Amino acid sequence: MKKNILSAKIKRFWKVLGPGLITGASDDDPSGIATYSQAGAAYGLSTLWTALITFPLMAAVQEMCARIGLVTKQGLTGTLKKNYPRWVLYLMLLFSFPAIVMNIGADIAGMGAVGHLLVPSIEASWFSVVFTILLLLMIIYLPYQKIAAVLKYLCMALLVYLVVPFLYHTDWLAVLKATFIPTIHFNMAFISILVAILGTTISPYLFFWQASMEVEEMSHRKTQLVVNKRVIHNMREDVDFGMLFSNLVMFFIILTAGTVLFNDGIHQINTVDEAASALKPLAGKEAYLLFTVGVIGTGLLAIPVLSGSLSYIISETFGWTQGLDKKFHEARPFYLVIAASLILGLSLNYIGITPVQGLIYSAILYGLTAPVLIAIILHISNNKKVMGKYTNSKWPNILGGAALVLMTAAAGVMIYFMFK
Repeated sequence: MKKNILSAKIKRFWKVLGPGLITGASDDDPSGIATYSQAGAAYGLSTLWTALITFPLMAAVQEMCARIGLVTKQGLTGTLKKNYPRWVLYLMLLFSFPAIVMNIGADIAGMGAVGHLLVPSIEASWFSVVFTILLLLMIIYLPYQKIAAVLKYLCMALLVYLVVPFLYHTDWLAVLKATFIPTIHFNMAFISILVAILGTTISPYLFFWQASMEVEEMSHRKTQLVVNKRVIHNMREDVDFGMLFSNLVMFFIILTAGTVLFNDGIHQINTVDEAASALKPLAGKEAYLLFTVGVIGTGLLAIPVLSGSLSYIISETFGWTQGLDKKFHEARPFYLVIAASLILGLSLNYIGITPVQGLIYSAILYGLTAPVLIAIILHISNNKKVMGKYTNSKWPNILGGAALVLMTAAAGVMIYFMFK
């Protein structure tokens, strides 16, 4: 009887999970894995405490975005277009397009590189092309419900990173100390890593994706077209779990690199394949294989989110028909933007922009746009004309305000060190 009750609860909870889980998991994309690996390799366990900070801030901002989507039945771009000056919208578009394309390029290159590690006889560039074609076909030909189901199960690929530290000797007392006692070094390199972690976890493209996916989900819930307390509660469960999952994976990737690579004197990791290669002789073949398979799984998950969020932004800006539930002929411009973003991302690998450069450039652009967007999201979420009775309560405002201050301060400190 107890087993049946537990099984029913698990099934109900799995059914509730959707946009929040996918958004959170897609945040741990190959470029994010490279960032976390570098943080661990360069500073050991010193940045583990950031996971405790980023989780509540991510959850608060993404919950606001999800609520905006549910209440307005529009994506974030549509809400901006309706309630704010056009120049704000065009400025976001100007910064978002290159940042997302470079992020896509870095992820495709990362997937190609680890594909080459698994099958050395095939060049990384060919793997990148194959993955791009596979992703394009999946996005165009699968209906939304199938895409959502595929993305949902691809999230499980991230579980491999929770296993890796247990395949190597880990000082768990040191882990606890680093988690709850923050370490900060006031130099350009360490501050840059902190900014990169913040920019990778609290990324503007996730704001747009979260809101748009809630609208998509609502359109498929025939019995729940009206927003009520139950819908809001389910959304919060989904978002909170997704952000917790995302930060847990980040924590374990930093832990893996900080334990295995840092302790062996490997302090510079520029790409995910470098991290995977370094793990093989130190932590064993099992850890190496899990790490590389995880990179491919997260790439297949994150790139549709990146390209989809960009297409929602552009389509809503110009009033085009959009939606992953639409067939290609019903939303041709929407899918052409997705195709263009994938092709442009792939082409970056052939014009001299390395994955590391793409990651750095996109992180800088995200860092510039995130504080502005968070401020706008806070304003929308407290606007009764837009949100009605579903405006922010005290805690979303406190946490959202903290995210705004932290992102602004981190970017400011990094700029200070750059020009010092």
